[in-house]
Amino acid sequence: MVQRWARITGTVVPIVCGAAVYAFGLHYFILPNQLMEGGVTGIAVLFNYAFGWRLSVSTLLLNIPLFVLGTYVLGWRQMVYTIIGALSLSGSLALIEWMVEAGWLSPFVTSTDYMLASLYAGVTIGLGLGIVFRFGGTTGGADIIARIVSAKLGWSMGQIILLLDVMIIGLSLLYIPKEKVLYTLVAVFIASKLIDFIQEGAYAARAFSVITAKGDAVAAAVASGLERGVTLMPAVGGFSGQSRMMVYCVVARHEIRKMKRVIRDADPAAFIVVHDVQDVVGEGFRPH
Repeated sequence: MVQRWARITGTVVPIVCGAAVYAFGLHYFILPNQLMEGGVTGIAVLFNYAFGWRLSVSTLLLNIPLFVLGTYVLGWRQMVYTIIGALSLSGSLALIEWMVEAGWLSPFVTSTDYMLASLYAGVTIGLGLGIVFRFGGTTGGADIIARIVSAKLGWSMGQIILLLDVMIIGLSLLYIPKEKVLYTLVAVFIASKLIDFIQEGAYAARAFSVITAKGDAVAAAVASGLERGVTLMPAVGGFSGQSRMMVYCVVARHEIRKMKRVIRDADPAAFIVVHDVQDVVGEGFRPH
């Protein structure tokens, strides 16, 4: 029980901290300089520019129906850390809004050096989201939509998120100058690279080779916990001569930590090898 709570705490605390860093980047660099962001957070930013709505309230209201839909379609187990991340983001945004209004925090505002603002916006947003993703969470919004569409239609999550981001950032042309949109793309590019770096490199995926005496149990746990297919191969220990199964599975970067946890829960004695994968083509990844 103690180990379980230590593991949960070791996951939840980084997600909350990552969401706080992300919220800081939004309020300190994005909003004061009229830059943009993708996803549902980007819609909330647009609402702020168009109607003056608070970012903390808009992100929460936009995410609530997605929480309900995601829980119904994907199941509550897959939504727990997403809900924690999204609520942490809204809470952090509310706290920073209060600090700004109280005069405890002065956002970075510039009328000339937007490149500097976009660079640091990308760094803080990428750092925050990278931490959240590394520990199995998300900040809701587009990630929930992408998971649902991917599960139902088989589209790549990356392609879905990219399409949503392009649409939302394109809509921002109605409210902000086009040069600000171009600076936003600089911030988005830097954020994506930093997310990749924090997520253990720039490879598209990771391959797991798992030597286990409980091959069927591990395969079932991976199928139910991550909705990933596996390949089972018989194996024999070269020293012991004992029969084992090798479970082979390829997962996305953000699923690495969850994959390890699922395997350990199914077989604590499993021998796990994680391989770098240069490219993946097929179901659940890039189409043929």
